[in-house]
Amino acid sequence: MRIDGELRDLHLPIEAGQAIEAVTIDSPDGLMVMRHSTAHVLAQAVQDINPSAKLGIGPPIDNGFYYDFDVETPFTPDDLKAIEKRMEQIVKQGQRFTRRVVSDEAAREELAHEPYKLELIGLKGGADVDSDVMEVGGAELTMYDNVNAKTGEREWFDLCRGPHVPTTRLIPAFKLMRSAAAYWRGSEKNPQLQRIYGTAWASRDDLKAHLTFLEEAEKRDHRRLGTELDLFSFPDEIGSGLAVFHPKGGIIRRVMEDYSRKQHEAANYEFVYSPHLTKSILFEKSGHLDWYSEGMYPPMDLDTEYDADGQVKRQGAQYYMKPMNCPF
Repeated sequence: MRIDGELRDLHLPIEAGQAIEAVTIDSPDGLMVMRHSTAHVLAQAVQDINPSAKLGIGPPIDNGFYYDFDVETPFTPDDLKAIEKRMEQIVKQGQRFTRRVVSDEAAREELAHEPYKLELIGLKGGADVDSDVMEVGGAELTMYDNVNAKTGEREWFDLCRGPHVPTTRLIPAFKLMRSAAAYWRGSEKNPQLQRIYGTAWASRDDLKAHLTFLEEAEKRDHRRLGTELDLFSFPDEIGSGLAVFHPKGGIIRRVMEDYSRKQHEAANYEFVYSPHLTKSILFEKSGHLDWYSEGMYPPMDLDTEYDADGQVKRQGAQYYMKPMNCPF
């Protein structure tokens, strides 16, 4: 529900005079809350199976959710099947999501075994909190306990600002999709974690429709079509993602380029051409080198001149392949 415009848990008290707005599970806000809760169930399932797994962050995203984990080995397809089965068991148990406010000190004590969560404590707001960090960012620090509906005992807990669905039974349909590597908080300077992606929907029919959509999109994947129609290929001898256009693909590419050129000329654009290689100083000025150096091809040291004794007469420069069609 929304209380005075703010998304809140259903179990929280309502004061006189507050404006109350219902949030249905199939609304954008309802789906966001439900997917966030599903991410918690995912993390609980992973730690039930692998207690040594350390938790990263687990936000809702478009059409689903993900959660990052620090584990010894990457997740396999069989791992995902086992995790999904454990998630289904947690959902059927109807565990309650219970919110409680904690101090920084208490949170650090409870999460002493979770190094990534400890890093987030104290970030209660401001520019330091990324949009995908659901653990903190509110006015106060809170934990969410997953409580056994029959015994009242806590089954699992996580640092989180919420809100969540009342119980896990209100997670109608979900599926784990894939796993991938991801750097902690998106920086290549940080440890590499393992991320599990999933999708969750307000009904089984909605989930089925989404999976069907993905299947149809895969049939139209340009990489598959390129091979099936003999348009282009990506030979291992050349490198991943480096396309070689076959005769049929060459015709399509030329027609597209001709069309694009004519449209630009009709709009009075003029054409210029620039090299794909340049000195590092240009990318230093543009900022590209600071941001993309880890993903760029290694530099080439060129233009150094030596005298007869092998001593440097003129210092050369480092040249880089441009990472994108800017800055020139």
